[in-house]
This record gives sequence, structure tokens and C-alpha cells, in this order.
Amino acid sequence: MQQEINLNIKGMTCASCVARIEKSLNKDEAIIKVSVNLATEKARVNFESTKIDIPKIIALIEKSGYDASVLEDKTDDHSKLSVIISILLTLPLAFPMFFEPFGYHFMLPPLWQLALATPVQFVIGFKFYKNSWAAIKARSGNMDLLVAIGTSAAYGLSLYQIYWHREHLDHHIPNLYFEASAVVITLVLVGKYLEANAKRKTTDAIKALQSLQPDRARVLRDGQEQEISIDQLSLEDIVIVRPGERIPVDGIILKGETHVDESLITGESLPVLKQENEKVIGASINGEGLLQLQVSALGSETMLARIIRMVEDAQANKAPIQRLVDKVSSVFVPVVLVIALITVIATGFLTEDWEGAIIHAVAVLVIACPCALGLATPTSIMVGTGMAARFGILIKDATALEVAHSVTTVAFDKTGTLTQGKPVVASVHPVNMNEDDFLSLVAGLQAGSEHPLAHAVMERAQSIPKKNASDIKAIVGKGIEGIIEGKKYIFGSKKIITASSDLVVQSHENEGRGETVSFLIDQEQNILGFVSFKDQIKDEAVKTIKILKLRGIKTVMVTGDNRGAATSVANELGIDQVFAEVLPNDKASIVENLKSNGEIVAMVGDGINDAPALAAAHVGLAMSTGTDVAMHSAGITLMRGNPLLIPDAIDISKRTYSKIKQNLFWAFIYNVIGIPLAALGYLSPMIAGAAMALSSVSVVTNALTLKRWKPKSSEK
Repeated sequence: MQQEINLNIKGMTCASCVARIEKSLNKDEAIIKVSVNLATEKARVNFESTKIDIPKIIALIEKSGYDASVLEDKTDDHSKLSVIISILLTLPLAFPMFFEPFGYHFMLPPLWQLALATPVQFVIGFKFYKNSWAAIKARSGNMDLLVAIGTSAAYGLSLYQIYWHREHLDHHIPNLYFEASAVVITLVLVGKYLEANAKRKTTDAIKALQSLQPDRARVLRDGQEQEISIDQLSLEDIVIVRPGERIPVDGIILKGETHVDESLITGESLPVLKQENEKVIGASINGEGLLQLQVSALGSETMLARIIRMVEDAQANKAPIQRLVDKVSSVFVPVVLVIALITVIATGFLTEDWEGAIIHAVAVLVIACPCALGLATPTSIMVGTGMAARFGILIKDATALEVAHSVTTVAFDKTGTLTQGKPVVASVHPVNMNEDDFLSLVAGLQAGSEHPLAHAVMERAQSIPKKNASDIKAIVGKGIEGIIEGKKYIFGSKKIITASSDLVVQSHENEGRGETVSFLIDQEQNILGFVSFKDQIKDEAVKTIKILKLRGIKTVMVTGDNRGAATSVANELGIDQVFAEVLPNDKASIVENLKSNGEIVAMVGDGINDAPALAAAHVGLAMSTGTDVAMHSAGITLMRGNPLLIPDAIDISKRTYSKIKQNLFWAFIYNVIGIPLAALGYLSPMIAGAAMALSSVSVVTNALTLKRWKPKSSEK
């Protein structure tokens, strides 16, 4: 049986650590899939529970040199204390160096330097040795190994100098490098601490969503109101929500009417009118009305829980570019060790200054730490997906986020995507009576019907007195009949017409525009008129197509609807290409054909019939107003039925991918410039350590600038 577990991983410092853990776990045949995220310090493992259990998985990770536990969110106060102590011990060593350029030399006595540097090197810095030993046993390298070798070399060289000049320590201070080893360890710890704080900000969106869920709910039991914990709710409960309160759970309104603020869930800026029998989302804010709700979902099945799960999934998954980075990082550390060795040998033989050669090699080892490389992609993805979720764009697949910016063609389903998905009355054509009298008869027959066309008629005739109808019967496949004022009337499709007439011919024009036509006849088969219905185009659809065209993106409609309706909507919107009367499986084939022509295809849909095409596209975008099947098949879910979220989704993808490229540039440029400078002796180990720490912090900080992103297309 396949099972999934999320784990906290402690001790990871760079992309090489990620590669080592994944390699170690993937060796076991019982483990199906592993995804380790350096930025979140978490791992997701899919495994066969009949062949391996969670303690064994944790043991494999610990064998690789890292601490693992079942996912919990804890802050590491111990790290903060270690940083403070390390700074206090290092300052006396580093402080005199600031005055040396001005001719002032007052370094501490050698034995004092030894006393201050030793606890930094072997107590506070013990984790570097521990993780390095694990890396060596696993025959791989990581940042800790570079730091351990580099600082140990500086510390060991200083110890050698003290021993060599032990007879003259009272009047001669040899060249010591204790400050270099201590400063490097301290800078690495400070950098990691700042980096951890910055990384916590990348999860703000998830934490904000989690904090929305109320802890308690007011329920109606045995006719009495009582307040209970959310955990004690059941699907049979009726929940009372007072004006201004946060709705505690997903539900259906049994009683009451209100406006609901869903902005933090769907990104919709305006309050939405909610009436009886309509759904409300838990964690949204009730407006002016007193509501009674029937609970419709609990726990992990609520909309809020599903949103959080989607965002977490996207942050845990690896984008294609990150897999490439991981491969590069896995060979990076061994290459750096070779460069450091060459630096020692070449500099030593050329200058005969073996002390300087060792210091140059230390600087190479320190500046080459590849932690920035490992953070470049996941931090950008975390912030990008978090910001998208805040505005109603749920990205559950990191690949979708990376690919969406390069889309060249957007294929749309019609019904429910570009149109409202529910018919409205387009026109009324009565014969020998006025429109109100005609609609009064039609509405009388349709009263009480749940058919979508009946709803459209009742909405059009809501201000008109309705005729009372009796003996109402459905005529299968044709329409509905009933008695009004002693006379039989039938309202239905063209199938109820027995003879042609000018009115029937007139209706062909409406059908040519893709409208649905229903006729009203009396018991003598006289045609009293017809009503035409159409699926109304969404107000935002025209602007959506216009924005996509301005960006050079081709638009295609792929619909199962009739050609007349599809062509009419496409012409009104300005869509480039139309495929009508398409079966569900053929939709996927059309998407594949577009892909084979070199197009990067995004498919937008909302129905079960769209699921194959959504899965076949490079990027699938599902409307949350549609079916769960569509949402599961798509990499991106749009939390409102607003097509303007489509260009917004492409935009956040573009911004995020741009940040990934910027971060990778900075991560590489530090090493490309820094390693040669360090090898040639132009960078001291301390400056190298500062540059290494700065590279990690700058990468995370650059990713956090994505927090300034706001949707332009759909903002009101």
C-alpha cells in the first residue's frame, strides 16, 4: 500500500545536502518518490508501507548525517543562542584588525586567541564536523565539509605557529589565523540565521491561510445554541453565524441572506451576495445577515484545507530547472576541493609561502559554499505560489508555475469558462399578444421547474404576474404541458411543432447564432410565439482575450457545443480559431496537435469533459466554479470564475521565473568571481565568508521582492 509522509529535516546547508538525502532514500526499492526542499527544510516521501515504515525512513536520513522527524513547525531558539555566543567570542579576535590599516597593532596574546577560538571551532562549530563526517561516509560533499576543512586549516596553521614559536611567545606574536577560522564560522552561522528568518517570510501566505480558520463554532442542537470546538462538528450540524463573524466551516445556507467577504480565499475584492441554498466558504467573513448553515465539508475536505494543500504541494514539488541545479550542486563540492588543493600546491611552489597558500585555499573553500545555489529556485517558487494564492490563483504544480510564462496558445472551453454556464433569455417573440402576457403563460408552466431554461424564464418574468397552471406534466425529450384557465398549453423544443410557419423560419436565424429556441403552442397546435435562450458571455472574457492578444498569445476555443453557438461567441470575443462539436477525448487530441506544431499550450476548462485536455496541455487551468475532476487534472486552479485571472497567472509565472533566473545568476556570479580571486590571494577567508553569507541572504531577499506583486488584469 502506497503512503505519503512529510518530514522536518534539520542540518541541511546546501543543495548537495538535498542531493545526498534523495540519493540515500532512492536506493531503497520500497521508496517510490522523494522530494526534499532546502528552503522549507522539509521532505515528502512516497513509499510502500508494507515494505518500509516511517522509523526506517528516518533512520536512513539520519544515517546520511541529518536529523529527521515527522513534520512539526518549531522555531530554533538554540540557533539564535549559538550565534550570539559565537559573536561574543569572535569580536575580541576580529576587532583589532579594523585598526591595522591605520598602523595600530594590538592583537591579543596568542594563548588568549587560542582560548577564544577553540570553543568557536569545536563546540559551536561541532555541527560542521558532524555533518562533514556524514558526508564523507556517504562519499559526497556539502557546505559543511568546505567550512570544516577551511577553518580547520586556518586553526591548525595557527596552532602550529604557536608551537613553533613557543619559546618566544612572551615577546613575539607570530602570524596567527585564529580570527579567520572564528570569523568564518560566525559569519556562516549569522548568514544561516538571517537566511532562516528570511525563509520563514516565504511561508507567510500559508500561515496567513492557516490562521483564518476559527477554532470554535456556534451550533444549533436540540433547539439550543451552543459553542463547540471545530473538531467536534459533524455533517449533521446546523451552524449559526452572526453578522460580522468569520464563517467557521464550509456550508450551505438554510436560512438568511447576506454579503460575504471572500477576498482572502478567492481574491474577490467585493463582497458576494449569498442567499438560501447557496454555498459559503469557511474562513470567509459574514456581512450584515444572520445565517443558519448546514455543514457541507469538514477537516481536510474544506475549501481552505484544499487551498493550503495545493499551495504546499506546489512548494514541495521541484521545478524542472531545480533538478538541473541539484545535478550541478552534486558535483560542485568535489570540484571545489580539487581547486583548493591545486591552489595550495601551485601557490606554495610558486611563492614558497606555504602559510599564504593554505590561507588562499581556505578562502576558496569558504566562498564556494553552494547554499545560495540550492536556495535560488525553491525560495522564488515559495513566494510566487504564496502571492498567487493570496489573489485567488492556486498553483499546485511547480512545473506549471515555471512553464506558464512561456505559453504561446491558450485553448478555452466555452461553457462556464468564457460564458456564464447558465442560459438567459435572449429574445421573446410573441404572436398576437404583448410580451408580458406571453411571458405570463410561459412562466406559469415553468413555475417550480428546476430546468436551467425554466430558471432563465422566471428571472426574465420576475416582475410580471404569473398565470396559475395545473396538471403540469413533463413531455420527455420535448418540453412541458399544463392547464391554464381551462386551456392546455405546451412549451418546448421544435419537436412539439407539427407544421412549419413563418415563425419557425424566423427562429432559424436565432439558432444560427447559437441560441436555443423553445415554442409555446395551445391545444389546437397554434404557435403562440417562441423564446430564444443564450449562454451569456462573461463580462471579463472580452478583456481577457484582448490582453492575451496584446501579449502575442494565440487564442483557441475547443467546445462540445454546436458550431453556431461556438462561432457566435468566438466572433464576439475575437478568438483566433474554433473547434466545435468536439467530444471529450477529441479535446485532448486537439491540444496534442497544437503542441506538435510547436505551441506551448495552456488549456482552460471547468467540466469533467475538459479533464483529459487539461491533463494533456503544458499548463492546465481549471475554474474552481467547475468540477473537482477538472481541478484535479489542472496544475493551476482559478478560485473565481473570472477569466482575467488567466493573464494574471501567466504574469506571476513570468515574474517568478525571472526571479529564479536572477537568483541563479547571483548564486553563480559569487562563485565565478570569488573563487579565482580567492585562489589568487585577493580575498581573505573573512571576506570570503562574508561574501558567502551575503550570497545566501541576497538570494532569499531577492525572492521576497515578489511580495510586491499584484494582479493587474483582474484588479478592480
